[in-house]
Amino acid sequence: MNKTTSKMLTGFKYVYLITFFALLSGFFHPLITDTSFDSVIIGVIVLFIGLTGSILLYKAAISEKRRMIFLGVGFALISISLFYIFQITGRT
Repeated sequence: MNKTTSKMLTGFKYVYLITFFALLSGFFHPLITDTSFDSVIIGVIVLFIGLTGSILLYKAAISEKRRMIFLGVGFALISISLFYIFQITGRT
């Protein structure tokens, strides 16, 4: 595959993920209720933290050298994401 095509596909993949996470974290709610977009931005960041943790767990499954590092950091990021979700929803 061409380098330019590969970079375009990678860029499209990240734009798709950002759009999906923005919609998942309630993008239309501030538009309807005339409130700020702070909660949407924080929601997208929290979802990306969880996604990064799950990617690292996948890397731990396929990696031989750094398996324990990927496992530790992956579970830590998922735990941080879960903690932030509980903080945002007020269930701490």
